[in-house]
Amino acid sequence: MTATTTYDRFVGLLTKGFGVEADEVSPESTFADLELDSLALVELTLAAQEEFGITLTEDELHATSTMTEAAGTLDSKLVAVR
Repeated sequence: MTATTTYDRFVGLLTKGFGVEADEVSPESTFADLELDSLALVELTLAAQEEFGITLTEDELHATSTMTEAAGTLDSKLVAVR
């Protein structure tokens, strides 16, 4: 799985379930930039775990993470699962 695919799937989660418009998201956007509060971040972490079939700790996705960093974290977990 490529980072682009993971990135696209992750942005899809944001746009489907968290009221974020796709044109608001860039690779450098942080969760804080997208105005996701701590509860939304927990919910997003749970949604990502379900979508990707991985386990994330509560500190792996945080308000200052960029979308590129988040996709990289997910990719590293996906590699570990294989």
